[in-house]
Amino acid sequence: MGLGRKLAAAATAVSAATALFTAAPASAAAAPIDWKPCPTGQGVECGKLTVPLDWDRPGDGTVQIALARRKATDPAHRIGSVLMDPGGPGGAGAGEVQGGWSLSPKVAARFDTVGFDPRGVGESTAIKCGLDEITAKNPVLPKDSAEFRQLLAYNRALGRSCERITGPLATHSDTRSVVRDMDAIRAALGDEKLTYYGVSYGTLMGQQYAEAYPDRVRALVLDSNMDHSIRSTWEFLKTETQATQELFEQFSDWCDRTTSCTLHGQDVSAVMAGLYARAERGDLGTPDDKLDPMALVGLVSQNFYGPTWGKLAKSMVDLRDGKPAEASFAKDDLPIPNPFTSIFCSDWRLPVTSYPQLDSYRRALAKVSPDLHFSPLGWSAAAGCASWPGPVRNPQHPLSVRPGVPMLLLNSRYDPATPYSWAVQASRQSGAPLVTYEGWGHGAYFKKSQCVIDTADSFLIDGTNPGRGKHCPAVEPSVQSRMDGPRAPVTQLY
Repeated sequence: MGLGRKLAAAATAVSAATALFTAAPASAAAAPIDWKPCPTGQGVECGKLTVPLDWDRPGDGTVQIALARRKATDPAHRIGSVLMDPGGPGGAGAGEVQGGWSLSPKVAARFDTVGFDPRGVGESTAIKCGLDEITAKNPVLPKDSAEFRQLLAYNRALGRSCERITGPLATHSDTRSVVRDMDAIRAALGDEKLTYYGVSYGTLMGQQYAEAYPDRVRALVLDSNMDHSIRSTWEFLKTETQATQELFEQFSDWCDRTTSCTLHGQDVSAVMAGLYARAERGDLGTPDDKLDPMALVGLVSQNFYGPTWGKLAKSMVDLRDGKPAEASFAKDDLPIPNPFTSIFCSDWRLPVTSYPQLDSYRRALAKVSPDLHFSPLGWSAAAGCASWPGPVRNPQHPLSVRPGVPMLLLNSRYDPATPYSWAVQASRQSGAPLVTYEGWGHGAYFKKSQCVIDTADSFLIDGTNPGRGKHCPAVEPSVQSRMDGPRAPVTQLY
């Protein structure tokens, strides 16, 4: 396989995958950041911050954290900085800010918008893995014990290549370490307390920052929440799959009531069942581009993030009729999350010990989701950690946040990546209020709901707490596409 084809295969393969602690304080005398104009992104400054590789052993070397800053547009009324992370794991916040990612103009007026690439990601000291290992055959949905052993061998080889090429950072990229980096960033920015917006996997960073540094929190808005208290592999897979099924049912209902849907008036579940059966037989797609079940369900679920339901309906019809399906988003817009598994598997202990166990999960999940059969993101994340060689430095635990820490949680009622039930659990454990967006998609702040935007903005700017139980009505996807609003980050994983 040539280099170009290997790189393309790596993009395809990886894009499919997709403890209570007290941290020692970051240095009180953090060096200021040397800001310079970014090579891309007009009006944005870039800089780097040096932090210990291992916060518990600061003499063992350092890594660099990349930052990008867009200054407050109303400097006379500037409050401070709002640190932002787009999730992933593997999303590059500094890169997103250079590309124009921001919260509302009201927030951008009062805060410097600061994005950071977490350790291992983007322009920070990066986790790099072997191309041959990434592009090796990986039966992520093994059909028998032999393929299960091949999956384990793939994971071991990939993880060892990351350690070989990257060095010790490959096993020091957990969220506990990122939280301590965040506190160093806060100090270097000159902010006495942290103001933060994190979406998806970025909520895990915010949750654990609140645990570690309750006295250093000014305001945390956590959007599309992780539930790091989930202990079992089955519970993780089940809740992800339930969310995926709910989104498919919502899509089907939308087609029923929307005449512009290409599948309007048709049995959407029956169409999906036919496509899935063909994917299992190996005859779905074109001769040059066959879709297996993982690729099919991944294509469908990608359209749940926006959501982009009109595009999904057209893709399903095209596939049914033997035409190439339109991709959910351009390949150039999808980051290749090479650090995903190194980071995720250092934060989650989700054991998978045998093929019969994994097969029993798959059969049970097909009952949870009769249309899609499993969550491609949840399945790939859990299966990708089976036999991963790195340590789980930050295993799951219930959130333990001191009462009164200023946190606000947001979540869509129908979210394909971070199920609503996860946000409910995070709210219950932390005591933080949860604002429910009654609509669809990932990243509630970016769904053109003025109710969500205003509630989050008021909390960030002046600390206005909406109280418990606030709900914001849904905005129809067809209406969303015609409205202006803050631009969501490109990251489409957690």
